Amino acid sequence: MTALRPEPDAGQGASYEQGAYEAAGAFEAAVEQLADPLNDPLPGQAKPPGPGPDPDPVSGPTSPWFRSATVQQAPAPSRAPHPQHEQSQHPQQQYEQPVQQPQQALQQPQEWYPHSDHPQDWYGGRRPAPAPEPTPVPTAVAAPVYDDETVALRTDDTRRIAGTGAGPDPVAPPAPPVEATGGRAERRRAAKGRGSRGRTPAGGAPAKGAPAGNTEAPRSRLEARRAARAAKDSPGVIASRFFGEAFISLGVLMLLFVTYQLWWTNVRADLFAGNETDKIQDGWAKGRKPAGAFEPGQGFAIMHIPKLDVVVPIAEGIDKEKVLDNGMVGHYAEGKLRTAMPSDRQGNFAVAGHRNTHGEPFRYINRLKPGDPIVVETQDTYYTYEMASILPQTPPSNVGVIGPVPPGSGFTGPGRYITLTTCTPEFTSTYRMIVWGKMVDERPRSEGQPDALVG
Repeated sequence: MTALRPEPDAGQGASYEQGAYEAAGAFEAAVEQLADPLNDPLPGQAKPPGPGPDPDPVSGPTSPWFRSATVQQAPAPSRAPHPQHEQSQHPQQQYEQPVQQPQQALQQPQEWYPHSDHPQDWYGGRRPAPAPEPTPVPTAVAAPVYDDETVALRTDDTRRIAGTGAGPDPVAPPAPPVEATGGRAERRRAAKGRGSRGRTPAGGAPAKGAPAGNTEAPRSRLEARRAARAAKDSPGVIASRFFGEAFISLGVLMLLFVTYQLWWTNVRADLFAGNETDKIQDGWAKGRKPAGAFEPGQGFAIMHIPKLDVVVPIAEGIDKEKVLDNGMVGHYAEGKLRTAMPSDRQGNFAVAGHRNTHGEPFRYINRLKPGDPIVVETQDTYYTYEMASILPQTPPSNVGVIGPVPPGSGFTGPGRYITLTTCTPEFTSTYRMIVWGKMVDERPRSEGQPDALVG
């Protein structure tokens, strides 16, 4: 045969020279009848003799370039040809690119060129290798935009403020340590600071001796002086701190003093007055009698004010420290202020006591009304007085209120009277409050208590 076959790289413009085949397309028809156009003999030709495997009933004899019979080529996706392109295709491409049907049970074998990475299909031309699956590329996180004055240098603090606030920039490398740029002495101090004193512990707290809140060394001596001057407190701050502490201390002292006056003095006076009352009653029980006049500060009687629930010892004298501050009632018995005793046949028995603090026995004598009983108990007798009148306020210099016949009391002549004096208003000693009474009963102790104490 003298017919020419197209070369492997022939394009669409390649043509066949008709020779042995009488009509155009006869060769293509003969080839289409073969199972393997490359290996099967043409019609009228027999298998060449010699050893070798029998030809495959489907694929024909084994190709010398066939690699593996088990490798199958995935069917290429079918493309709908464009109408114009379909009409302009060369007849040669119609048999070089056969369309594989999905229902085809067996697939045609594949062949490869020895020095090519692309599979070669002898029946459909060269096919490109399947594209590998795209590998997912992690999305890069955009670095935060720093709002610095400069982008040349950044510190960890700048990144922390401009970035996420979670610490140093995870992308940028750590900033180099800032070196001291001052004079020789400053560089020497900075070098020493890198050794021990200026080193920051692992916990983040500045080392002992390092300035708090600032771990960077001063850049110059002027800055060091300014930093030292700023660290010192101004005179105004020192003065305000001193006066503030003084006022606080003074307030605490005043609070303690008020507590002592209003609470502790009453506790102490009540204890002392109670012990003195027991001592007086024990002396009466043992029959001891004073030889002559009573000593200053010596208790000799007990006063009862049933309406106010007051039971208080009466001592000789009105000394503040020995008598009044100890919670007792004092008898005016000195100099021009000397007054009568309850046992006297005529006179004014005058006593004084605190209205506030130190036991405050006369705290509520302003509540007494005319006719309220006031009983004075001595070793031998009970003397009962009835409240007659009250003077709410008078100057301390008005000593006439304790005279034998006090002016303003309502008494018109000599008699056996009692006078109670105390300070007013409360918690002050500016004026005196006066309460007068008149004796209405005298009963020996052997006859028992008077009706005012029994009821």
